[in-house]
Amino acid sequence: MNWLKDIVKPKIKSLVSRKDTPSNLWTKCQCSQILYNKDLKENLYICSYCDRHLHMDFDTRFKSIFDNEKFELVEINIINNDPLKFKDLKRYTDRLKESQKKTKQQDASFVAIGNIGGIISCVFMLDFNFMGGSMGQYVGESFKIGCLKSVELNCPFIAISSSGGARMQEGLVSLMQLPKTVAAINLLHDKKIPYISLLTNPTTGGVSASFAMLGDIIIAEKGAMIGFAGKRVIEETIKEKLPQDFQTAEYLLEHGMVDMVVHRKELKETLDRVLSFLKK
Repeated sequence: MNWLKDIVKPKIKSLVSRKDTPSNLWTKCQCSQILYNKDLKENLYICSYCDRHLHMDFDTRFKSIFDNEKFELVEINIINNDPLKFKDLKRYTDRLKESQKKTKQQDASFVAIGNIGGIISCVFMLDFNFMGGSMGQYVGESFKIGCLKSVELNCPFIAISSSGGARMQEGLVSLMQLPKTVAAINLLHDKKIPYISLLTNPTTGGVSASFAMLGDIIIAEKGAMIGFAGKRVIEETIKEKLPQDFQTAEYLLEHGMVDMVVHRKELKETLDRVLSFLKK
């Protein structure tokens, strides 16, 4: 018997078996660095090696912008009823249940009320962790409710986008959320209520084609990808090579499509300052 091969190695292997290691301890950044999730959350989901801004969960995002990390969630009374009874490789209802179980959320959007820089504000947020932050009837209704709440309180409205676009499983119902959100923004304009749009990585498709690019002030997080169609699709359509930084927050700032690009760690201070200017 080979003592090392037959006894020692199997015991070591059993002690460090992958199945004994929790799968939610680490996150791999696109720079290939492995990040400890606890440290990553404390760093506002920013890679400490390449400074890439990763997706944030709604609770961490809200706590990072509201004064004293205090906010109140607005109840969204709508149930996604799968209007098309859609099925591809899986039923849409099954995909929803999987995402709900994974994220412990009803859908991809949230609305919260709280003070930012001492000014009561209503904040709508899309969470990319739930089906890529895609916009269906639940998200469109959430946005409308957020705008109505802002009108009710006569307070600034802030939309934080992180989305792959319209939710394809809802077809035309999803596309109808685009004009619905635009109509909701018009309610803000009629009451002369400020609307601030924050674009995070990524903001694309139907979301970028509707409410995301209609802010009175448009702020983009550092390095965020922002656009409608994908870069490769555009290149194949126009038969030209696009710039390396095309569809980045910095590229859009250079071409006048956004008002400022802000590092996530400076976002709270920036919102405080912008809201104080708008109050005057």
